[in-house]
Amino acid sequence: MRDTRESRLLLVLLIAIAFALITVDIRGGEDSPVDGARQAAATVFGPIENGVSSAVDPVGNAIAAIRDSGERHDRLAELERENAALKARLGSDDRNRSRLQQLDKMLKVAGAGQYGIKGAEVIAIGAAQGFSWTITIDVGANDGIQRDMTVLNGDGLVGRVTTVGPNTATVLLASDPDFTVGTRMEGSDELGFASGQGDRPLRVELLNGKARIKKGDRLVTFGSQADKPFVPGVPVGVVYRVDPSGGDLTRTLYVTPYVSFTKLDVVGVVVQAPEKDPRDTVLPAKPRPTPTPTVTVTVTPGAEDAEEPTDGQSQQEQDQ
Repeated sequence: MRDTRESRLLLVLLIAIAFALITVDIRGGEDSPVDGARQAAATVFGPIENGVSSAVDPVGNAIAAIRDSGERHDRLAELERENAALKARLGSDDRNRSRLQQLDKMLKVAGAGQYGIKGAEVIAIGAAQGFSWTITIDVGANDGIQRDMTVLNGDGLVGRVTTVGPNTATVLLASDPDFTVGTRMEGSDELGFASGQGDRPLRVELLNGKARIKKGDRLVTFGSQADKPFVPGVPVGVVYRVDPSGGDLTRTLYVTPYVSFTKLDVVGVVVQAPEKDPRDTVLPAKPRPTPTPTVTVTVTPGAEDAEEPTDGQSQQEQDQ
């Protein structure tokens, strides 16, 4: 169309009509007089719009899918690189593998006893104030640690918390001569008190001097009032020697602790006691006795007679 005076006048007229129709439609609301025309136009042009949309949407979706696929591929590749680096680091570091094993074992103990524990690492051994058997761990008051909480690891009782700082805490080990814990014998429920003896086995005084105890019997913690400083059911050790009672009111046992106090690395502080006493459920499974092989000798009747010389044998044959 040429740009003439008539064409410009027609354009202005069409624009004026469009504005007039918009105004009438808005004022009419739901009863707009042009609503019928709108529905008729939608009926005519709707299928065309849907057809165009159907033709265009797959192209747009394909472009978006390609873009998202690229992003996911990059993310997966990044995760694979991170996992490979982590595996390589753990696989090449024996200490990390050992810590993972210790942590897994400790979590199993906590699960068996229903203890709520806070994991920690040993960052120092001993104390400046003397020759006491203590360790320092890397958790403290900021982590919810309090004085007189039980400390354990995947083997059993480690000790109790004695001093708490903001980010560290001191643990008195069960091997310390100043350490005492109430104990209960597995099965018989005989009560006693175990005390540390440094690098020697624990010494246990049973309250019943006539208790029948044998080598190999096992002990767990009896537990304290309000579960402080000790929660019940934590494995303590195995009896390896029993002193004769001699008519005393108490009986003395010597117990090999489950925990090796010179090899502590990953430990757990019991921040939540179990709802009920786990009794002996936390103790490790007893080792199965190794069967002793027996040899059976069968004597065949007449074999002994065959070995003896007969009367017809000469003295020379017998000498030979």
